[in-house]
Amino acid sequence: MSDFNYNISRRRFLATAGATALSSVLLKGCLGNPPDDNPIISSANATKISIPPEQVPETTKVRLGYLPIIEAAPLIIAKEKGFFTKYGMSDVEISKQANWGAARDNVKIGSSAGGIDGGQWQMPMPYLISEGIITDNLKIPMYVLLQLNTQGNGIAIAGKHKDKGITLKIDKAKDFFEKTKSEGAKFKAAYTFPKANQEFWIRYWLAANGVDPDTDIELLTVPAAQTVANMKTGTMDAFSTGDPWPYRIVKEKIGFIPALTAEIWKAHPEEYLAMRADWVDKNPKATKAMLKAIMEAQQWCDNFDNRKELVQIVATKNYFGVAPEILEDTMMGKYDMGDGRIINDKSMAPLYWKDAKGNVSYPYQSHDLWFLTESVRWGFLPKDSLGTVKDWIKKVNREDIWREAAKEAGIAVADIPSSTSRGIEEFFDGIKFDPENPQAYLDSLKIKKA
Repeated sequence: MSDFNYNISRRRFLATAGATALSSVLLKGCLGNPPDDNPIISSANATKISIPPEQVPETTKVRLGYLPIIEAAPLIIAKEKGFFTKYGMSDVEISKQANWGAARDNVKIGSSAGGIDGGQWQMPMPYLISEGIITDNLKIPMYVLLQLNTQGNGIAIAGKHKDKGITLKIDKAKDFFEKTKSEGAKFKAAYTFPKANQEFWIRYWLAANGVDPDTDIELLTVPAAQTVANMKTGTMDAFSTGDPWPYRIVKEKIGFIPALTAEIWKAHPEEYLAMRADWVDKNPKATKAMLKAIMEAQQWCDNFDNRKELVQIVATKNYFGVAPEILEDTMMGKYDMGDGRIINDKSMAPLYWKDAKGNVSYPYQSHDLWFLTESVRWGFLPKDSLGTVKDWIKKVNREDIWREAAKEAGIAVADIPSSTSRGIEEFFDGIKFDPENPQAYLDSLKIKKA
């Protein structure tokens, strides 16, 4: 079928579908894709290069899913600034997903059935998909290829709880949450997908303050785009997700931000690029071409002189669909927390290529280990799985492909990590995670299921 006929047929399908459950599955990943003739953005900015014959990709096409939060910026910029085309991937489709569940369902069916080949993920979703844990026991092998960013998330609290002492470190936190429970209005906190990043951030923050997230409050799943609306209607008290959603509640005077995730864990890993393993195995050169394009986009994003343009690109209705001023300050590390506290620090902004600890893009296996250890902590994975997760990580985390792509792209040796571990990590409450001894980390935690 020609591209023209395919596009016509697809539009007819979109106009008439929705009457069946099958149609809804196929449509989940087909929302809001940017038109090629967007007048605001030029896709011809990248310098043309001559691709060595041995690096010419096997295909020019790939379909990547994304969610409209700042973690997706490198994928969008790689598309709109022409970096994908520069490396021979001229037919990359960036497909907005309705929510994380839609992304999961779409990678399950793959692009050949109207889904996606991979894209942006919270951790450890690629692992859970690989083992069939969140795909109805159907194992879809995945490869983690690149970290998209660090930081850029926050904990948002409804305005009615302002001036009640809810901060990064909460004095007598247990008393506050016990009081709400005794009054028959159990505190409700939301995240965008269960057993992943944004649930972990809110769980860690609460547990570090002596609050058991499984007994002292009520946790629920709410799509990122719905968080502000739910806060307005009073159906929840808090949420954890990426910008621009936490900052919107401050701008719209709905609530405040007691903690940025950058305060909970400085330079923490955030979201990742992961692909179906069968796509990568079939297209190893295209995979590296895609990685090179995203790496270049990440470096472009980390130039703060580009951040104003970055905001103008991602804020459009084709992507995030928000007013640029919602993103402008946060992308520069400026946060009005809504409780009288002001942060103005570029090191607290979302970072995409380098931070104070080194390379952001490289997918450290030690970070995957933390997410899986935290999964054991909360009972999402069996306790005895801790002894085998390192072997699991070596199977799913393909940092070796990142290294190959970085070398082909001419990335400076100093920007290519020499180890798969970033070393010991420290959290705001003084707890440390040593990748060499994850059991010691678990043993040090007072609130846990494991």
